[in-house]
Amino acid sequence: MRKSFVILLVAALAAIAAGCGSDEDGADTGAAADTAATTETTETVAEDTCAPESLNLVEPGQLTIGTDNPAFPPWFEGGAPEGSSWEINDPATGEGFESAVAYAVAEELGFTEDEVEWTVVPFNQSFRPGPKDFDFDINQISYTERRAQNITFSDSYYDVNQAVVALNSSPIANASSLAELQDAKLGAPVGTTSYDYIVENVQPSQDPSVYDTLNDGVSALAAGQIDGLVVDLPTAFFITAVQVEDGKIVGQFPSVGEQEYFAMAFELDNPLVECVNEALAALKEDGTLDAIQQEWLSDKASAPVLE
Repeated sequence: MRKSFVILLVAALAAIAAGCGSDEDGADTGAAADTAATTETTETVAEDTCAPESLNLVEPGQLTIGTDNPAFPPWFEGGAPEGSSWEINDPATGEGFESAVAYAVAEELGFTEDEVEWTVVPFNQSFRPGPKDFDFDINQISYTERRAQNITFSDSYYDVNQAVVALNSSPIANASSLAELQDAKLGAPVGTTSYDYIVENVQPSQDPSVYDTLNDGVSALAAGQIDGLVVDLPTAFFITAVQVEDGKIVGQFPSVGEQEYFAMAFELDNPLVECVNEALAALKEDGTLDAIQQEWLSDKASAPVLE
């Protein structure tokens, strides 16, 4: 009798436990479902935040990109069609390193080529404080902490070194070290990291010459008014190949401190930069950015280093 009672009691307790377990399993399943739904909703919101219609744009439905005019190779290629207001190259061709990068980012963001509009922004205007009439500017703008006080930068789309170009007849034409540049008369465009590198790292005995535009600096070099012009390395290749017949790349400078890099410039605290950074990350991961670099800069990234 007692044995039967014990058996019945155990069976009853097991049934109760099973019932409780069923409720807990159901609760767990419900919680998991809720979590999955919340995650999916969050991901959808994140995706929608970077959809073209959700972006913080100068003109709704249009990606407005700034760069300087003239638009120099190898950053921009393809020439300027008849009637174009652009000198040398029209960025809308999609050719040249920076033009190709800009259109790749635009596509990643969901814009067609027809929804991209280019606007002229002089280099020094791109990182001045205040409202911008572009969504981002792409124009060999190096990140610096000083500039970052006025604008917001994207992540790097190209790591770069500075270089010095000279005439073959220049006293520094065969220099192989920074020490051999100490007595040189160097020049660079105003407001550039090229000028900063001369002052902070080369520290020549003569004050460097400063030019309003790159073209002014190239003209001074060709006329023998300076011993050498400091520019980024890919631009140095263009100068010696096209602009200065008797020019040569003396060498590139070693990086000092953190690696210098080009980044896109945005109006300060523009949330669009987060979506552009996501686009750049995707282009790096799938190899697109590297392929663009190989196409347009592969033969413009090597020169002796001036130690």
